[in-house]
Amino acid sequence: MLKLFKNFTKKDWLFILISLALIFTQVWLELKMPDYMSEITQLVQTEGSEMKDILINGGYMLACAFGSLVAAIVTGYITSKISSNFSKNIRKKIFTKVENLAMQEVKQFSTNSLITRTTNDVTQIEMLIAMGMQLLIKAPITAIWAVTKILNKSWQWSTITGIAVVVLMSVIAILMVIVLPRFRRVQKLIDKLNGVTRENLTGIRVVRAFNAEQYQEDKFNVANNNLTNQQLFNQSLFSIMQPLMYLIMNSVTLAIYFVGATLIKEAGIADKVVLFGNMVVFSSYAMQVIMAFLMLAFIFMMLPRAQVSANRINEVLDTQISIKDGKIDKPTTKEVGTVEFKNVSFKYPDADEYLLKDISFKANKGDTVAFIGSTGSGKSTLINLVPRFYDATEGEVLVDGVNVKDYTQEYLHNKIGYVPQKAVMFNGTVSSNIAYGDNGKEKATEEQIKKAIEVAQGKDFVEKMDDKYESHIAQGGTNVSGGQKQRLAIARAIARDPEIYIFDDSFSALDYKTDSVLRKELKKYTADATSLIVAQRIGTIMNADQIIVLDNGVVVGKGTHKELLKNCEVYKQIALSQLSEKELGA
Repeated sequence: MLKLFKNFTKKDWLFILISLALIFTQVWLELKMPDYMSEITQLVQTEGSEMKDILINGGYMLACAFGSLVAAIVTGYITSKISSNFSKNIRKKIFTKVENLAMQEVKQFSTNSLITRTTNDVTQIEMLIAMGMQLLIKAPITAIWAVTKILNKSWQWSTITGIAVVVLMSVIAILMVIVLPRFRRVQKLIDKLNGVTRENLTGIRVVRAFNAEQYQEDKFNVANNNLTNQQLFNQSLFSIMQPLMYLIMNSVTLAIYFVGATLIKEAGIADKVVLFGNMVVFSSYAMQVIMAFLMLAFIFMMLPRAQVSANRINEVLDTQISIKDGKIDKPTTKEVGTVEFKNVSFKYPDADEYLLKDISFKANKGDTVAFIGSTGSGKSTLINLVPRFYDATEGEVLVDGVNVKDYTQEYLHNKIGYVPQKAVMFNGTVSSNIAYGDNGKEKATEEQIKKAIEVAQGKDFVEKMDDKYESHIAQGGTNVSGGQKQRLAIARAIARDPEIYIFDDSFSALDYKTDSVLRKELKKYTADATSLIVAQRIGTIMNADQIIVLDNGVVVGKGTHKELLKNCEVYKQIALSQLSEKELGA
């Protein structure tokens, strides 16, 4: 928790000091009122007292009450502002950190958990700051000040108040011991509920197609009931607090008046009025003491859950980033548009076996290098080493003759046009999706956007849309087909005008005719760029300058289409499973 509080700015600390002064003023005004009440009590019972004196003291009480109200309102506004700014900064830090994490670090946290940490967990901290800062400062000041006011009044009354405080704090301590471990479980159950909800929404078409609504409802009900039952248990325990608070407060008041009545009865006539006034004042101060400890108790109830949330947030913020930026951020004089793998091997950090073993090849400027192999052979992982989504475990990946680890990630990514295996569309328009991101140059113009869509064979369907290039694209591209999404994703890469294109099985949703036309147009448009293509279709890669065949992470064939048909049995089997010998040109 304290580690998170280091994120307060200098301006926040200034506001905290102002709040401290205001709370101090508020407490002083509240504790001043019983003194005036005592004066009024004595004036009422003293012969010869004037109404003017009673009204003056009453006026002072009203002024104290009004001043305390103003101080409380201003303090509430300031603390709300501090907590809101703090939560905004923390959310930004979490979001930025997640963006900078490598894929292997992101996998440590589920998507649902990251969403909960950025929203619900940050809200818990915000609530603690907004309410806790007022109560945590006010409670000790009130308790200490009120205790000093009542210490010299009567040891009997002080003993009653002390016993009440001990009972109250003992019950709170027991509750904390029982509930604290369950708060950790609550946050994990919220993660689970978010996960089930998200899974249902993203897979809604499959759910409906397989009539699995009831199955999903049952699955949701299990997660929902688990969270509800846990929360009910926690809240049931905390529900003890309110009746206990009233029981203790009323018992203390009753005990003070009972003891006070005995003391007044036994006192002399001259002391009766003073004792009565002291009893009234002591009763007020005793309530202030108990309320102060109740405020602390309220903080102690919020603190465990906030602490759990703080730990979860710190887990993200403290995660070490494995992929560090290099220093090169400008063109080198070595080479242009080349990609080279030198004895590259790769395994995931938590894996025992290598996924890729001793991969070596070079793609020169303007070359098209394709990768093919059975599912799980490591094709996608191999090309993901180029933009450094992962770093090679052994060997070197070179771009333009420089190890990719020596580039800044921004500069490296500006060299690359990447089309993922699953086309990703963002909420916006066709144009905003094509011109997406920063490529280190000026934003793509309208002409460049139209040209990119034309090359990607998307012109026909885009111009049939209601607003053409400004037509709305839903999040995830749910309002366009799979093939249309792929063509828009390819157009996005083309609009960047990069040195190197990476296509990770990016033509799979296209029909053969569109695939063929698109590749021909792409070859013309990207003649000076290097293309790395992962594909399952032989037809997509037949004309590549170099084809690399992978099997269980090992290169088992390398060459042109005709060379591989003669020399590589694995390639030949894949080819013949898709096309006839005549179509293959064998």
